[in-house]
Amino acid sequence: MAIKGLNSHPYIPNSIKEVQDEMLKEIGLNSLEDLHEEVPQEIRLKRPMNLPKAIHSEYELKSHVENLLKKNITCEDNINFLGYGCYQHYVPVVCDEVNTRAEFLTAYGGEPYNDHGRFQSLFEYESLVAELVDMDVVSVPTFDLAQAASTAVRMASRITGRKEALVPKTIHMERFLIMKNYCNPHVSFTFINYNEETGLVDLDDLKAKMNENVCAVYIENPSAFGFIETQGQQISDIAHENGAISIVGVDPISLGVLTPPSQYGADIVVGDVQTLGNHMNFGGGQSGFISTRDEEKFVMEYPSRLFGIAPTDVEGEYGFGDVAYDRTSFGNLREDGKEYVGTQSALLGITAGVYLSLMGPNGMHEVGQAIMQNSQYAAKRLSEIDGVKLRFTSPFFKEFVLDFNSTNKTVKKINKELLEKGIFGGKDLSEDYCDLGQCALYCVTEIHTQEMIDTLVEELKAILN
Repeated sequence: MAIKGLNSHPYIPNSIKEVQDEMLKEIGLNSLEDLHEEVPQEIRLKRPMNLPKAIHSEYELKSHVENLLKKNITCEDNINFLGYGCYQHYVPVVCDEVNTRAEFLTAYGGEPYNDHGRFQSLFEYESLVAELVDMDVVSVPTFDLAQAASTAVRMASRITGRKEALVPKTIHMERFLIMKNYCNPHVSFTFINYNEETGLVDLDDLKAKMNENVCAVYIENPSAFGFIETQGQQISDIAHENGAISIVGVDPISLGVLTPPSQYGADIVVGDVQTLGNHMNFGGGQSGFISTRDEEKFVMEYPSRLFGIAPTDVEGEYGFGDVAYDRTSFGNLREDGKEYVGTQSALLGITAGVYLSLMGPNGMHEVGQAIMQNSQYAAKRLSEIDGVKLRFTSPFFKEFVLDFNSTNKTVKKINKELLEKGIFGGKDLSEDYCDLGQCALYCVTEIHTQEMIDTLVEELKAILN
């Protein structure tokens, strides 16, 4: 069927007037406007929408979109030292090979009887992450670490019956704003000070701010600034002594070389699996997880699905399905659910499972070592530049803060000049963490070669001298 002035087939057949008229006649209406009779006239748009002229040819449309995409400045064509929550790691080809299979790529929810394989895949993902973080129970993938952290705080609030959470001032600020919004109005947040030299949590300030209304202490390890919080056990002990729950946000790729939070007192461990075999996707490759011990008080507070394994009627055969489904908002509780949960990022979780099974314990240790070595080399070379120094003295993983306050140049200006040389400089911290002044967060992973790092060093020297 053709549209006047358009020779190709329309994308939406029901947009043709003849079809619309037939549909309206069937339901007893005369026009499309009759469908919106209840909408007051004063709030209706009386003019055409301000949209670009329609592109009728599919070839022209494809060409137009490709030209728009060419405006993007990508990490394929530039050297990238940006991190702060979305990281450039090597993605093995097998990860993309598996996650583009039709049974994973197109699957949404489904049930065990009509979605063969997907539940087992998510169970395997949960098992692999559980082994990595040394916990018993792992949720299906959440949107990202921000949602996982927010849900963990709400879980802690429901378990303890308390309404305040403590977080360090070094928290990832964008993540914190999401947590604050997600938990409002049920849970409020209070900042904990940090040591100006090391960046570590000020334990005296933490103790002073603990009270009978604190449900949780949330820290990130490595921190948003990359340094390793070596006081994890003391922080967990202070939380527990005051009846609060210890929550730790973690970068899972660090756990090949760092102790998992469960071994220094964490009750709930959350993280983002973007670093495990998932591309950055322009900042959209995020997928979070929540993990706890296998204790009823924790398990029954998970709002999301948990997949378990159970024997079937056939001896030696096992099936995969929901655990305690009735606790969810989409189970029998509906509006009485503890927390609403919608679409997940299951495909990215399955991809993380592929990555972990491919790497194994030895592979995770090797990639962690490579990241540590590369980032240490970069920090050493960069801090040798006149006027540049490391802001914190604590050991770090992958990310570190460079202090440019003595260079008489802003990070914004430095990054602009680096971009002209084909380099993405570090994250400008001057807006979100104004106390730091002109500091930038640099990220170095296993993909950075010595040549890349040396190029950054030489370009920075030229810009600052």
